[in-house]
Amino acid sequence: MEDKKDMEVIDLRVIFKKIYERRKLFYKVLPITFVLSCAFIICIPRYYTTSLSLAPELSSMSSVSGTLSSLASSFGVDLGSMETTDAINPMLYPDLMDDNGFVVGLFNIKLESQDGDIKCNYYDYLTKYAQKPWWEYVGGWIVNLFPKKETKHGNNGFDPYYLSKIQDGVAKKIRKNITINIDKKTSVITIEVDAQDPLICRTLADSVKERLQVFITNYRTNKSRIDEEYYKKLALSAKSEYEKARQLYSSYSDSNMDIVLESYRAKQTDLENDMQLKYNTYNTIMTQYQAARAKVQERTPAFTLVKGAAVPIKPAGPKRMIFVIAMCFLAFLGTSIYIIKDYILGKATK
Repeated sequence: MEDKKDMEVIDLRVIFKKIYERRKLFYKVLPITFVLSCAFIICIPRYYTTSLSLAPELSSMSSVSGTLSSLASSFGVDLGSMETTDAINPMLYPDLMDDNGFVVGLFNIKLESQDGDIKCNYYDYLTKYAQKPWWEYVGGWIVNLFPKKETKHGNNGFDPYYLSKIQDGVAKKIRKNITINIDKKTSVITIEVDAQDPLICRTLADSVKERLQVFITNYRTNKSRIDEEYYKKLALSAKSEYEKARQLYSSYSDSNMDIVLESYRAKQTDLENDMQLKYNTYNTIMTQYQAARAKVQERTPAFTLVKGAAVPIKPAGPKRMIFVIAMCFLAFLGTSIYIIKDYILGKATK
């Protein structure tokens, strides 16, 4: 046992000795690694991050007790969302960023930089003003040497589901910069945004929040709004029919006021009954129309802003110092392994 320990001590001393003997190799590798790491990380633009939290009103049946829901959520099951009457489960809201229709809708967000030098929409900001590493400029220059004809798609060349190569690249950048997450237990929606300007970062977060609210509201009230429009058309038609019947009855009554013949009275009674019938129909449909309007308001969800988006003060990345230190450590580790590899392989073959 002692011989084995002595062997381990001797092995470590031999390893350290070999590394020390070739220490001049570190004098070459580490400075080069430091310079290259600095040159690489400095080329990557700094970015800022902000986030906000939003709690939407859930359209669900409340038959499950709070205790049971809490117990189920501890196992990753949301009973409340399972009982929702919506076809789109709230857990699917983050998947909206995978939909071109939603992402392309963010192209026209109006932005202004903190210094006021940039005023444009999000699409122009990403294509004209956002900084990129030098190798992306070189790659773009090489691609431009062999230009391909860009075909326009859809109406005015802007169909969300038939994008050009440039538009698709912008959409991918937006998906990278904006993330939507939802907490399975609390159903709180978190929107996180990255941008190279702090004010633009906050503006984007607020704009995505508003558009997400509009999407959720439109979806929740879609059926009710269709019903409202349907009953509105019926009400207008019923009102027109009633107006015609009332005018016909009034004209006939005024024209035959002094006539006492039963045939005239019978026709007058028929016109009056028809007018009353059309009035009752109109009154019934108006009641249904008012109920449909109230249903739209009932289905419109309320949103609670749990945490607002703040203008970030410090950049979130890249972590330049950490990156350089990590690269130097990996270079030191790799060089050490290179120095002692022959010794280790020799021991392994014995």
